[in-house]
Amino acid sequence: MTDFATDAERASELIFDWNEVNRKGRIIPKNATFFDETLRDGLQNPSVKDPGIEHKLEILHLIDDLGIHVADIGLPGSSPRAYEDVTRLCKEVVDCKMKVKIACAGRTVVSDITPMIDISQKVGIPIEVYAFIGSSPIRQYAESWDLDLLVKRSSEAIDVAVKNGLEVAYVTEDTTRSRPEVLTALFRAAIDHGAKRLCLSDTVGHATPDGVRNLVQFTKSVVAGTGAEIGIDWHGHNDRGFALENAIWALEFGADRVHATGLGIGERVGNAQMELFLLNMKLLGQLDQDLTKLLEYCEAVARAVGWQVPINYPLVGRDAFRTATGVHAAAIIKAMAKGDTWLADRIYSGVPAGMFGRKQEICIGFMSGASNVNFYLKERGIPTSDALVSEILRAAKEKDHILTETEVLSVVDRHRAAGNA
Repeated sequence: MTDFATDAERASELIFDWNEVNRKGRIIPKNATFFDETLRDGLQNPSVKDPGIEHKLEILHLIDDLGIHVADIGLPGSSPRAYEDVTRLCKEVVDCKMKVKIACAGRTVVSDITPMIDISQKVGIPIEVYAFIGSSPIRQYAESWDLDLLVKRSSEAIDVAVKNGLEVAYVTEDTTRSRPEVLTALFRAAIDHGAKRLCLSDTVGHATPDGVRNLVQFTKSVVAGTGAEIGIDWHGHNDRGFALENAIWALEFGADRVHATGLGIGERVGNAQMELFLLNMKLLGQLDQDLTKLLEYCEAVARAVGWQVPINYPLVGRDAFRTATGVHAAAIIKAMAKGDTWLADRIYSGVPAGMFGRKQEICIGFMSGASNVNFYLKERGIPTSDALVSEILRAAKEKDHILTETEVLSVVDRHRAAGNA
């Protein structure tokens, strides 16, 4: 076998990557930033609980450890508890000298903006204001709003934040179902009053990749007409199952900031999944940072909000790196026998487990072979023999499920007892 100097050389020789054929270029702009909505939109999911402050602090530290650029930590104008939690989280950023930047959300009403100003001045940290208002015709009809009212409310809220030294990202809710002439008027008013970013929101998960392209390119043309330097955010929901894909396309089409949440939690069926977004950016060669804490991040989010991770969920689910199939397990075991963890992590996995804080697992079940059993026993320091392996395999073939550790060990105990007798 050829010796390889680098992992990149190994990958080039051992894996033909169709994902790279006719690649147009870099997927994300060099100035792209990632925006974590776990502690804001994530907590709007109807099945989660609002975590205690210690859980929120743990999640914030992991966001910082993963190199995520900005965290939205809540709506401080919504309740006294929200105000206190946002204040405490901001203080943690200062005390621990974190790199992560802080944002908060609020409606385009002055009473939602002033708590952010108060906290920023009290703690001594800049807070990016994400001020939102509905912009689609269906929302305008339901609320009896007209364009003049939208412009007036937006301008007043932005003015308050800007005059108090805070940067504003102007958020049009339901952007993906809003009329171009309305968006043009709102975007221009926001920019005129000092907003530094425009956030395009797929609030109800309506957009397809074509919609993402059309909307981002339209927004870029509006911004170009103002002559201002304005960032463009993409915030997408998963109602049609497109959230993750749309987030990646948004960057390629011209957005420079993407929103996501841990485990994809959020309103209704949730948002783009931050861990899967980062995973794909890493595998596409767009990120350099260490992501071995991704599993810890997801586990912290799940604990904090009382979330059950599906067993087949990519990266985090129990079965993400488990196999009991004999042919698959044998290939992994042969790679491990070579002492080649790089190979073992890729021979039957498109996601290298070790890169993200996991490892490959070999189980024993009704489709297993002797190699599964030998590896399983050796990994646990249990002496093997042909007789024991045959006995465990016989037990596995009689079951309709993967053997649990208790079931395997009970066979081992019976075998030992028979041998001693």
